Amino acid sequence: MRTIFKVILAFLTLSSFALAADKIKVGSVPGAYGDSIEAAAKEAKKYGIEVEVVEFTDWTTINVATDKGDIDLNYYQHEPFLNNAIEKNGYKLTPIGWGVLSNIGLYSAKHKTFDTIPDKGVVAIANDPVNQGRGLLLLQKAGLIKLKDGGHDKSTLDDITDNPKKLRFTEVEGVQLVRTISEVDLALSYPHFIVAAGTFDPSSGLIWGGIEDKKYTIRFVVPTAKKDDPILRKFVEIYQNSPTVIEVIKKGFNNDPRLYTLTWQNQ
Repeated sequence: MRTIFKVILAFLTLSSFALAADKIKVGSVPGAYGDSIEAAAKEAKKYGIEVEVVEFTDWTTINVATDKGDIDLNYYQHEPFLNNAIEKNGYKLTPIGWGVLSNIGLYSAKHKTFDTIPDKGVVAIANDPVNQGRGLLLLQKAGLIKLKDGGHDKSTLDDITDNPKKLRFTEVEGVQLVRTISEVDLALSYPHFIVAAGTFDPSSGLIWGGIEDKKYTIRFVVPTAKKDDPILRKFVEIYQNSPTVIEVIKKGFNNDPRLYTLTWQNQ
């Protein structure tokens, strides 16, 4: 009898562990990323995976929460951003899958061409090192500035060597840049955040950054200790293979193929 009891107890313990292991927390940000994760979470239920989606409105605490283990996986950042965060803060985080590559653009609610932007016009740009560099390269591509040694993805405002219009810059957290478009002469922004805000045409950028460089693809990021977790890897697989998720992404980017690409389909 005791042997049978032990077997039953062991079975119940293992069953409880399995149920617990199939519950995960995923952090993301509002817009196409968060919406697509919500869609994947619904799909994951079919495979016995319970997903709690945690929405963050900034780009700092989400990595903190992942590093501490408060969430199991995050989905909002490209690899240059992640590498910079690891270098700066010592996070033990690892990417385990490819997601969406979002284009970036320069937008204006006041001007239809760069020529009409006035001297000392105000430009809103990301305040984090990597996305600021990406935005400055786009401003250089537009002919508005020149950067030291041609610029790179970690260029800063201090690297501007030529600014003929004497443009003034305001630094804003990337997720909040969409709120500045109507207030400044020119703003760096991300189409999916504009779609989510619903206040501006996300396809009306004056210039685009391009969607060829896969290093700017959003990555699925986990605590390094969980990089081989089969449940987390299964969730990534569900995301990448769900037609429903792909439709949500398409809608989140204004049904405009210029604004995004699904990097994992081209690996």
